[in-house]
Amino acid sequence: MLQALIPIVLTLSLAGLVFAVGLNSSRGDLVHLLHRPAQLTRAILAVIVIPPLAAGLLIAFTPLEPVVKAAIFVMAVSPVPPMVPGKELSAGARKEYAYGVYVAMALITVISVPAALAIASETFEHKLFLPLAALAKTVIGGVIFPLLLGWAVRRYAPATASRVWRLVYRISMALVLLAFVPIAVKIWPAVMELIGNGAVVSMALISIIALLGGHFLGGPDPRDRITLAIASSVRHPGLALAIAGASFRDPRVSAGILLFLLVGLIVGIPYLRWTKHNAARVVTSPRTAN
Repeated sequence: MLQALIPIVLTLSLAGLVFAVGLNSSRGDLVHLLHRPAQLTRAILAVIVIPPLAAGLLIAFTPLEPVVKAAIFVMAVSPVPPMVPGKELSAGARKEYAYGVYVAMALITVISVPAALAIASETFEHKLFLPLAALAKTVIGGVIFPLLLGWAVRRYAPATASRVWRLVYRISMALVLLAFVPIAVKIWPAVMELIGNGAVVSMALISIIALLGGHFLGGPDPRDRITLAIASSVRHPGLALAIAGASFRDPRVSAGILLFLLVGLIVGIPYLRWTKHNAARVVTSPRTAN
């Protein structure tokens, strides 16, 4: 019964995080990046292109264990989990840019993930796939619907939305952690088996490359650099696990995905401490506001 309940709680709580984004956003926030081609292009490079490219080069030229290579690549092609906008705001991000990046990258995922998997399948001679119906379900049910629902509440009951969005976010985040703990406990022994033989170093290297790519492509405003760095380096473990479940029989790939997630979060701590301090001193000017 508990095993059946955990996926439901995890799905609803992730949708709750996106619902909170909708409650806290205007239409201008959600389409912010879609009206700015230069920023959109840089975001696509940072979030969609650089991490898979770096991962592909690394796994092609390093003698890593196959399950580690698989975990690294499926995480690299799985962008922007629902907790990213909240993490970016807590780091000092501009709301319209943080939400704009999230929405734009979530929509592009429908194209980028199948394309990346198809290229990888030809390059590495292993069939990687995620059924299009499953991907559409993840994007529509997990992103678009709760986002639009939250935005509708914001539009027609703005006072209520402003009052409850933080509570919705905190409850959803707590439920994500609660649902994730049993999963982590179950596969933790397999995670520990993967530590060593270059796995952690390789995962940290990919995370650092993604951070730096987002930072330098984020534009002149330090707050946007933080936002894009986080969006680039924090990958979507739920999407990665879905790809792993459809493409690999070895459960250690799922363990590698968890290890990658932990390594990425740890690698980001020094960067966040440094950049958050700098961003707090930024005074918005006409030169940096766009």
